[in-house]
Amino acid sequence: MNESNAGGQGSDVVDILTADHQQMVELFGQIEGTSDAGQRRDLADTLIAEVMRHAVAEEMFVYPAIEEHVPNGPEEVEHDKKEHDEIVRLMKQVEGVDPSDPTFMELVQQLEAKLRHHANDEESEQFPKLRAHIPAEQLVDMGEKVQKAKKLAPTRPHPAAPHSELFHKTVGPGVGMVDRLLDKLTGRHTG
Repeated sequence: MNESNAGGQGSDVVDILTADHQQMVELFGQIEGTSDAGQRRDLADTLIAEVMRHAVAEEMFVYPAIEEHVPNGPEEVEHDKKEHDEIVRLMKQVEGVDPSDPTFMELVQQLEAKLRHHANDEESEQFPKLRAHIPAEQLVDMGEKVQKAKKLAPTRPHPAAPHSELFHKTVGPGVGMVDRLLDKLTGRHTG
């Protein structure tokens, strides 16, 4: 495999997840850069949807590979899942606060700190280990699976349920969490 570009053809899973992290950081910058409450809410909803899709895809395809191939993988995954749970709980709080309330930006900043910490851990520690222990072709294949999972993953935080279980419920018949994403795309809002 040749050098790959983030988001382009032949991107491996590390490129894709790193590009996700950069997009999240940019969204935080946009939330912090506007004083318009409506815009803050829209940007926060977009951010939450991105983080949920990223987290579900990681838990479905990346964490099992870390457990299997990386030394101390199970312990690392356990730590990461705890961080995901904390992030999901914070996002649920962000959803419940009016964006014109000062608490909203405090929660957004807490969320940013947690996500930056989580992303830095992955980028400096785990991603290099993935590339060291897993063949390039397999990393590209994982990248494709992650992209597919992100298209179908739930976009709202539900702290009580495991994300991978949520994913299967979401893509099952009759469950409408993906409606939230469709609402976002059509500009409509649901509770």
